[in-house]
Amino acid sequence: MLGAAMSRTIYTILLGLVGAAVVHLAVLLLVPIYSERDAWSRLSERAPLFALSPITGPDGTLFSRAADPLLTAAACRFALGTGIARVAAAGTVPYWAVSVHDRFGQEIYSFNDRTATDRQLDVVIASPAQMVELRKELPEEYENSVFVETDQREGIVVVRAFVPDQSWSGVVSSFIESAACRQE
Repeated sequence: MLGAAMSRTIYTILLGLVGAAVVHLAVLLLVPIYSERDAWSRLSERAPLFALSPITGPDGTLFSRAADPLLTAAACRFALGTGIARVAAAGTVPYWAVSVHDRFGQEIYSFNDRTATDRQLDVVIASPAQMVELRKELPEEYENSVFVETDQREGIVVVRAFVPDQSWSGVVSSFIESAACRQE
């Protein structure tokens, strides 16, 4: 008799622990979706859609991790409802990287200057339907662009550039400032 009661107690405790673990995991996975201070919200406080905004500097960063002193970064929010998004910059820096995120901050696509034609920053983001239209008759200005196809209607593009030492800071700053995020 005592053995059956003991096994039911152990079973109940184990079931409670497994249930608690599942609830904690679900909460952790849902935090980005229900957070009011996510990257999208913070960026919307700084700039409207299709406006590149610096995300590093002496006041910290837009994102939770500390700013890397060797990287200069900027981000823009985009919406594909009425057109494609395009981010382009002029100039050459030692290294740049672009990442495209969905509205909740999950990375969709990333690439760097080693991937791009002539190491120039030119990315076009489009929905599958918009991409079909683009491919029908590709405009000449998109000839060297990197294309990102996504089913996400809204997202964030982050541009990062490497500053190897102080002598490069002006060049990298000019590169980031020349970057344009626009709807086409």
